[in-house]
Amino acid sequence: MTEATRKKLRELAGEDRFVPGIYNYCDRWCVRCLFNTRCLNYAMELERGKEAPLRELDEESFGEELIDTLTDTVEMLREMAAEAGVDLDALDEDVELNAAMAEKERQFERSAEHPLAAASMAYIKLIDSWFEDAGPAFQAKEDDLNARVRMGLDEAGLAADANALADAVAVIRWYQFFIHVELQTALLHAQEEPHPLLADEPRHSDGKAKIALIAIDRSLDAWDTLGRMFPRHETETLEILAHLDRLRRAAEAEFPEAQAFIRPGFDEADAWAEIAPDLRL
Repeated sequence: MTEATRKKLRELAGEDRFVPGIYNYCDRWCVRCLFNTRCLNYAMELERGKEAPLRELDEESFGEELIDTLTDTVEMLREMAAEAGVDLDALDEDVELNAAMAEKERQFERSAEHPLAAASMAYIKLIDSWFEDAGPAFQAKEDDLNARVRMGLDEAGLAADANALADAVAVIRWYQFFIHVELQTALLHAQEEPHPLLADEPRHSDGKAKIALIAIDRSLDAWDTLGRMFPRHETETLEILAHLDRLRRAAEAEFPEAQAFIRPGFDEADAWAEIAPDLRL
C-alpha cells in the first residue's frame, strides 16, 4: 500500500457520509447494494483500485480477499501504534497475548466442529453436485429458449424466464460459501459473548447469524425457481430445499435473537429514507 493510498483511506474514514459499521452485516454483494455509496469498506475497495465484486464468491476468493484486508489492516495498525509509541513486536512475546491467541485457535476449532458449520458445509457440496448433474438440462433449457425466440414466441415472457433463471443461479452461487462463513463466524463470536438473555447490548454474533439467515431465505427462493424450471431434477431440488430449511431452523434455534438484531443502515427506517424516500421497510 502506497503512502498516498494510506492517506486517502484515512481521509475517507473521517467522512460523515458513511453508515458506521454497515459493512459488518452485509452480504458483500456491492453491485446490488443500495447502500454502497454509504459504505466505508466499499469506498476503500474502490480507492485501492479494486472493481466492485461481480464474480461468484468461492472458497479461494474468500481467502484471498480476507488475507488482503487483514494485511492492509495490520499494516495500518502498526503505523498507528508506532505513532503512539507502542511497540507491537514487543507485545508478540507477551505470555498473556500468546495464551489469548491459543484460546482463539481453540474457539475456531469448536466453531468448525459445530453441527451448524457441518450442515452449511454439506450445503456447499450439495450445490456443486446439483449443478454438475443438471449441466445437460441447462444446455437443453438454453436451446429451448433460443428456439422459441427464433420462432417469435412471447419474447417478453422468454426474457423474463431467462432473467429469472440467471438471477436464481447468481443468488445460489453467491451465497454458496457465504452462508457457511457467516454461520461459523457467528459461532466463533458467540463463545466470547454473554447469553442473549444476559446481554446488555446487541450481540455481534446475532448480527452475523441474521445475515446468514437472510442469505438462506434468498437461496430458498432461488432454489424454488430452479425447481419449477427443471422438474426432472425435482427430487434433488427438494432435498436441497429441505436441507436449507433444516439449516435455517437450526440457526434460529442457536441464535434466537438474530432476527431481532438491527443492522446499521439496512434495518433502520431513517437510513432508507435518505437513499429511497418512497421505499418502506
